[in-house]
Amino acid sequence: MKVKRVKIGIRSAKDVLDDFVAAGEAIERGEEVKREKAIYFESIEGFRKALTPKRLELLHLIREKQPGSIQELTRLSKRNIKSVATDITLLEELGLIDMKRKKEGRRESIPVVNYNKINLEIAV
Repeated sequence: MKVKRVKIGIRSAKDVLDDFVAAGEAIERGEEVKREKAIYFESIEGFRKALTPKRLELLHLIREKQPGSIQELTRLSKRNIKSVATDITLLEELGLIDMKRKKEGRRESIPVVNYNKINLEIAV
């Protein structure tokens, strides 16, 4: 089973910017900086707003039904196209889905979820 490992955490914008500045300074000194793929939210409420039950349902539908377009996903989810497109854009920005662009015919995009599970670790 494929697992998508994404570090998800709660941090203030100031803390994130401080880390960014520190990494830039380390690069200027010629030091190697470890890359980290992570998603940070300023609060638990922000996290809950990003990964809503409807967005998690979209991830599941994409994984299980493998729709060939956003329009097909809209039909499968029984939601309107605008809401689905908004959710897909956010999930893509978060790195939780990939969009494959069709090269032929109409310029449609195919949503792809190529993992079975998301692990979430929260430090206490």
